[in-house]
Amino acid sequence: MRSSLRTRRSPGHSTHRSRRAARAAAAAVAAGALALTACGGGDKEDNNGSTGTESRGTGSVTLPKLDGATLEVAAVWTGQEQANFKKVLAEFEKRTGAKVTFVPAQDPIINFLGSKIAGGAPPDVAMLPQVGAIKQAVDKKWATPVGPDAQAQLAKNYAQGWQDLGKVDGKQYGVYYKAANKSLVWYNDQVFENAGAKEPKTWKDFLATARTVYDSGVTPVSVGGADGWTLTDWFENVYLSQAGPEKYDQLARHEIKWTDPSVKDALTTLAQLWGDKNYLAGGPDGALQTEFPASVTQTFTGGDQPKAGMVFEGDFVAVNIAETKAEIGTDAKVFPFPAVGDKAPVVSGGDAAVILKDSKAAQALVTFLASPDAATIQAKLGGYLSPNKRVEPSAYPNAVQRKMAEALIAAGDDFRFDMSDQAPQAFGGTPGKGEWKALQDFLKNPKDVAGTQAKLEADAAAAYKG
Repeated sequence: MRSSLRTRRSPGHSTHRSRRAARAAAAAVAAGALALTACGGGDKEDNNGSTGTESRGTGSVTLPKLDGATLEVAAVWTGQEQANFKKVLAEFEKRTGAKVTFVPAQDPIINFLGSKIAGGAPPDVAMLPQVGAIKQAVDKKWATPVGPDAQAQLAKNYAQGWQDLGKVDGKQYGVYYKAANKSLVWYNDQVFENAGAKEPKTWKDFLATARTVYDSGVTPVSVGGADGWTLTDWFENVYLSQAGPEKYDQLARHEIKWTDPSVKDALTTLAQLWGDKNYLAGGPDGALQTEFPASVTQTFTGGDQPKAGMVFEGDFVAVNIAETKAEIGTDAKVFPFPAVGDKAPVVSGGDAAVILKDSKAAQALVTFLASPDAATIQAKLGGYLSPNKRVEPSAYPNAVQRKMAEALIAAGDDFRFDMSDQAPQAFGGTPGKGEWKALQDFLKNPKDVAGTQAKLEADAAAAYKG
């Protein structure tokens, strides 16, 4: 699911390992990247990440002089998320003299990159929203390890768990620039107030809250089912809380089958919500026609009679709320995904910068993205969380996002990354295929638990074998 505000997923979800600290994090939430043109001159470029001695600008990281260098950075980000990231790239241009072009990518990004590489025009850096995509890029010999400068930034600024997510066979290929807390439910405060509804802590309470909202005359839940990644996020939160972290890890690695009873239990739980057409904005058919951004905006427009009272997804929902008149913290509030089992889930997502064309400029950009300098710029713009522990909480624009950021950092190494983002992209990250399609079909027919399990297992077995 990615992470992040993708429009296949919109922010892009994207990280995506929950234990005691992660559960404390949940409580905290409750409380409140053309070919490179070489630089002019006869100096040799060191493509191993050395920044050299000449630098420009101020900040926590020293960057090289890169006048004449051009870079392309590909990502699936759109809308405000893309616009905000371009401001980060603009700062890199200002400090180095390089020219950076943002290349809009399509989902799945691995297929998009494959076409660019086959055509002889790969971007210099790609922002990959899946752990599985990083491994694929390495296996296809597209990716280059990051150099010592970026590694130094990672060691200084990131928990080991986030560093390890970017490694393949012990080498550092990915720099996680963007993170997501994907265990959140956002709600329209006016709807809750009118209904007399309270923030639920358990799945049973969540269903009761949905009923209370429905009885008040508002459809309880908005689901962006046209984007299959949102449905994988629903499943992962239910499964992690209900089956537990060990089972979650086993299913993520396909060490147990999707026909396992634990999957049946999670799908059966989801069907308690998805199976009641009155609880979904537009019913199942309407949900399957609703893209993620609209699932958010329709929850926070329409006065006290919006199309839905609640919408589930990560912190990046804030970007879409900003497109409405709702104010986060007053009109739009948030609670942790309710506990289905003993503990509430904490699922994360994220997007990592990976070098596809090695050069001094590409290494410098990845080094910059690993620094608090870059992350702080985007943090101030909202709708973004950084796994960089040296970004000050005060950089975030409101108390809600500050609490989310603090929760993410407090989790340290103890979180679980988005399961579909760990899977081969053919299974976990392709529109109209694999898990996305199977769960869309399940949303349409929540009674078919066994059939959904059989389809998920067949697609998973083929993808993991491939």
